[in-house]
Amino acid sequence: MHFKELIRNVLMSLHVDATKNLKYDRLTLKVLEQVLKYGGNAIDIGCHKGEILEIMLKLAPLGHHIGFEPIPSLYDHLKAQFDGRATILPYALSNTNGNTTFQYVRNAPAYSGIRKREYATNHPDIEEINVEMRTLDSVITSDQTVRLIKIDVEGAEYLVLKGALQTLRRHQPVVIFECGLGASEFYGTQPEQIYDLLTRDAGLNIHLIPDWLNGYPWLSREDFIRIYREKKDYYFVAAAN
Repeated sequence: MHFKELIRNVLMSLHVDATKNLKYDRLTLKVLEQVLKYGGNAIDIGCHKGEILEIMLKLAPLGHHIGFEPIPSLYDHLKAQFDGRATILPYALSNTNGNTTFQYVRNAPAYSGIRKREYATNHPDIEEINVEMRTLDSVITSDQTVRLIKIDVEGAEYLVLKGALQTLRRHQPVVIFECGLGASEFYGTQPEQIYDLLTRDAGLNIHLIPDWLNGYPWLSREDFIRIYREKKDYYFVAAAN
């Protein structure tokens, strides 16, 4: 284990949020523990190095878990790491099937995505690659249940959700997702679109993660839009209530 990973794990175990990302990692773990404590199938969209997928497997070892990662080097690593334990697919998820260019940020892979966005790194080294694009609905069969979905796609979350609408309606999974300025506007996404798709079209309610964990009410449309536009938060959970 690298030194940075060791420090991160220690801080998480102590519930010390040194950064906002560390806070979100800790909250994600709490959601996973609550949702998957009785098992179930989970999907990790934007699997990256597989940290979240590893937790999914630990919490629900009998589940059929799927990880999506379009960056070839990360995909190959995940295939080797999770061979026989989870299904790893090399697709960039969106609202259509086909092929697309993909912005691979070589010196900050976590910021990679279909379109360029703002980068919290100096001098991003971007390589444009071609990847296969799929909708989640075209990959998940109608008889394959889904308990939880985690989405980390650097601004493309609305397209991913549009392509997953039948899955969301059918299974009503808990959805952990990012949505914030600095990324989503590069896809032409407005917060109203995210809210309406998840609540009106999919039948889910959107919460700030601490609120959901503590049983507080979901966000109104106005509150979600305000939080988005004021950059108060960018990490949410959607769930049926």
